[in-house]
Amino acid sequence: MTVASDEVAAVAPSETPVRRRPALSPSRAGDFKQCPLLYRFRVVDRLPEVPSPVAVRGTVVHTVLERLFALPAAERVPERAQELLEPAWQDLQAAEPELAALFGPDDADGAAGWLDSARSLLDSYFALEDPTRLSPEACELFVEAELEPSEDAGPVLLRGYIDRLDVAPTGEIRVVDYKTGAAPREIGEARALFQMKFYAVVLWRLRGVVPRQLRLIYLADQQLLSYAPDEAELRRFERTLAAIWTAILKAGRTGDFRPHRSRMCDYCNHQALCPEFGGTPPPYPGWPSDGEVPDAGRQTPQDRAE
Repeated sequence: MTVASDEVAAVAPSETPVRRRPALSPSRAGDFKQCPLLYRFRVVDRLPEVPSPVAVRGTVVHTVLERLFALPAAERVPERAQELLEPAWQDLQAAEPELAALFGPDDADGAAGWLDSARSLLDSYFALEDPTRLSPEACELFVEAELEPSEDAGPVLLRGYIDRLDVAPTGEIRVVDYKTGAAPREIGEARALFQMKFYAVVLWRLRGVVPRQLRLIYLADQQLLSYAPDEAELRRFERTLAAIWTAILKAGRTGDFRPHRSRMCDYCNHQALCPEFGGTPPPYPGWPSDGEVPDAGRQTPQDRAE
């Protein structure tokens, strides 16, 4: 295995890396695994999606926590986090003006209640961790690494953003991801661990060290989920990612992105176009004739906040 030649060690989410080869992100890999047609809608058709208030709230809370850790340790207190909330929301609206319509002009109470719920999530964070005692190496860390081709698959470029990376003085790595919802059951938990194993593989290939711990912090119900991967497991997971990439390329060439019905359909923006719900997808636009693969490495702020 090798690190990608166009590796970027740390790039702010708003910046664009100098070179952007088509890649696979944990969000898009999870989409294809969940439902190939959802992957097509998001990556090939690039259909617009209206973010929910819950998803936008997650983005704002993530931004506050990122900015909190940019402060000196002694200033990372609950009162300071609350002060950062409204500016984070205003900045997000400036970057994505369509979010201003999330609450109508006559829905001041709805907007106020929404902000109050974000404040409660920040309070929950402080019930789980004391950020004045932490010294993260990075927050919102952009990472990228390439898996070498195997007998069954070509090279796979992996790309994503890690909410927080903690590195002990002795070198042990902890990957931390904030979730603004409640700790999930079954499908949701499997998707969250899939994302974390993805990051573990990338860090292992970048640094030669298997992360000691993958930590999911669920703010809605103040739960911590910790997992310790091992090298053999990450090798198997690499094969899983390679298989997903191979399946994506095959589906792209044939246009055969089949829907897969599950409980996650309840949260899908595209039911009206899905055959599972009586809809008809738009005509398949085709795979690029020049051999270029649509970039599945994109992650929106809402993706990272899920």
